[in-house]
Amino acid sequence: MQFLYLLEGIRCPALDTLFSLITELGGETVYMALAIAVYWCISKGLGFYILTTGFVGTIANQFLKLCFRIPRPWVLDPDFTIVESARAGATGYSFPSGHTQNAFSSFGCLGMWAKRGWRVLCFAIVVLIGFSRMYLGVHTPLDVGVAFVMGLVLMLALYPLFRDIEAHPRRMYAVIGGMIVITVAYLCYAELWRFPADIDQTNLASGRENGYKLLGAASAMLLSYWLDQRYIHFETRAPLAGQAIKLVAGLALVVGIRVALKAPLYAILGEGGAADAARYFLVVLFAAAVWPMTFRRLSRLGAKAQSTS
Repeated sequence: MQFLYLLEGIRCPALDTLFSLITELGGETVYMALAIAVYWCISKGLGFYILTTGFVGTIANQFLKLCFRIPRPWVLDPDFTIVESARAGATGYSFPSGHTQNAFSSFGCLGMWAKRGWRVLCFAIVVLIGFSRMYLGVHTPLDVGVAFVMGLVLMLALYPLFRDIEAHPRRMYAVIGGMIVITVAYLCYAELWRFPADIDQTNLASGRENGYKLLGAASAMLLSYWLDQRYIHFETRAPLAGQAIKLVAGLALVVGIRVALKAPLYAILGEGGAADAARYFLVVLFAAAVWPMTFRRLSRLGAKAQSTS
């Protein structure tokens, strides 16, 4: 806590705003937007690398959170204050840091694929995201340090598997199948393990909810990959205008579907794991299979728009 108190002493409105913006780069929304943009517009292999690293990292992160059940810094020390704007996003147990893990899954993986100059920038962003979590007061150095090591190990360990994944398409079936298996194993632990009576029920519910979301997402990835290999065969390349159309419109639709499906699925299936799994299944299926069916047409529209401009 001494280091956190040191950071508490240098806080000011300008730095609070700066690090609040930086920390958002490690959030779920930025991670998903980056992974989808890469998958649609740059490289399917890199997209799957980002998605798989994030997926495995999230499962490991959630498992450790439920195993160790370490409270947030302001709970450990009631005298410690945080940047209040960060409180709403700091849900669940503290150890290890999910934002730091996401930083490796997104910007770290992107850096592994990038040229040297961009690589330095990507890894600088990873470090800044980890530091921002401590500056804001929502994680301890232990939380960030362990997540940093986990993210680094996963990023380096999975890179050789995905470097030439597009030349070995069958390998991806084994990867996604493994993701589904570890998610089911995690959910068995989260649902069936006899946790202590004093466990924070909100944090436990959050861990279970994340597991069901990941199960739905992984199942949709498997179906979407099969559909693309068998029928869709979408191209990531397109004229600049076509890339802009498919990216802006596609991301808007993904976000809209993710929000719009929540209430009706909760009404039909009840608030719980089934609804969360179904929602993320449908969102990922749209992003990875349905929307890519439009890419040939959008590419032609983009080419026509460029030729007339």
